[in-house]
Amino acid sequence: MERRALGSFTADAAGELIGYASLFDTLSENLGGFREKIDRAAFRRTLEDDTADVRALMNHDTAMVLGRRQNGTLKLSTDDRGLKVGISVPDTSYGRDLVELVRRGDVSQMSFGFVVAPNGDHWTTRDGERIRTVTDLQLVEVSVVAIPAYTDTTVALRSRDGWLAADRLRRLNLSIGISGLAAGDGCNDSDGF
Repeated sequence: MERRALGSFTADAAGELIGYASLFDTLSENLGGFREKIDRAAFRRTLEDDTADVRALMNHDTAMVLGRRQNGTLKLSTDDRGLKVGISVPDTSYGRDLVELVRRGDVSQMSFGFVVAPNGDHWTTRDGERIRTVTDLQLVEVSVVAIPAYTDTTVALRSRDGWLAADRLRRLNLSIGISGLAAGDGCNDSDGF
């Protein structure tokens, strides 16, 4: 399994972390002799498979589960920007610690773990640098991380009240924007949740 870090998010103790675990067509840092970018279609396999049981973790640590797609505490979608993530923050010691770290700005990015599908990538060389483009993958997990491979990612805290109000309106098929973000980089409800 491969892991890449990037994203944006927001959260509060009784709320939800929202952000981007992957941005499309953005180059990673050097991953050991190559850089990488994720194609807009790369997550289609996972998102179209209702049985794909993706977890949200803290720093890729399976002992620190933050959410799970199968039970609705992890939401995933894509938009023009990338893979959007919504995590219902657990009322655990590490969940509360993470919220505080996000609130302070000490942790502000995301990552993801994946397996490339057969023939799901291609390689090019640009200005002497090897570039891998991932076009098809199976998403295994998304993580809130301190050090990402994709530095353009962010994460922020959104209030639970704002999320619940937006969810009620969304069910009525109304288009709204949420202004309850404490921090973040363009994370709002018009992006997909």
